[in-house]
Amino acid sequence: MTEHDELVHYAAENGVATITLDSPHNRNALSRQLVNELFERLEVAGDDDEVRVVVLRSADRVFCSGADLSEAAAGSMTEGAGALVELQRVILNHPKPIVTRLAGPVRAGGLGIVASSDLVICADDVTFALTESRLALAPAVISLTLIPRLSPRAAYDVFLSGRTFDATEAASMGLVTRSVPAADLDAAVAQACDDLGKAHPQGLRETKKVLSREVLDYLEENAEDMIALSARLFGSDEAREAMLAFLSKK
Repeated sequence: MTEHDELVHYAAENGVATITLDSPHNRNALSRQLVNELFERLEVAGDDDEVRVVVLRSADRVFCSGADLSEAAAGSMTEGAGALVELQRVILNHPKPIVTRLAGPVRAGGLGIVASSDLVICADDVTFALTESRLALAPAVISLTLIPRLSPRAAYDVFLSGRTFDATEAASMGLVTRSVPAADLDAAVAQACDDLGKAHPQGLRETKKVLSREVLDYLEENAEDMIALSARLFGSDEAREAMLAFLSKK
């Protein structure tokens, strides 16, 4: 695979590994290829002793549009739902802190990556939406990391309505670490990486284990049920009709 064929790029410099989602044709949707490459890049970063911090970002403004609906509409989502659960598990269990840089919209399944990350630095013009309810679906597998992060009232609001909300609200509900002016985003990410880089690798690794324990426990307890729910809903006539209507509009 050439650099032009890959959808996820990797670079490491000065102790920071940068993993970049670059699938503009589908707004960084979670296709099989993108998810598999993301697994591979995370493994490389985890195995590199020179890497202290991982930055996850997008090449363009859109961070992630959620599930690849063209793949979902064509067949069973059991495999895809299982892969998204495993991606959240890998991020939570990763030995290095993962700082996610958000410079553009995040929708549906992309919020599972955000909720799994250790720090999330977000430009103040970014918007979010859990659009599943509007497509006859539910945010099933991403609830495994979102529910432990969000206040119950916030979860009910954004899960049920599917409405769009902004970066300030995302910070207030605990979805992102902090929102900064868009012009200051790179400086804020760099500062976060510098702060983390001052900690001992063992201190980072073991402290992350302490912090992730509750979210991981919730994930492991509910993963099987949420994979089954996701597969059932994606396979329903109602969701297939809604997804095809959405794709035809696009």
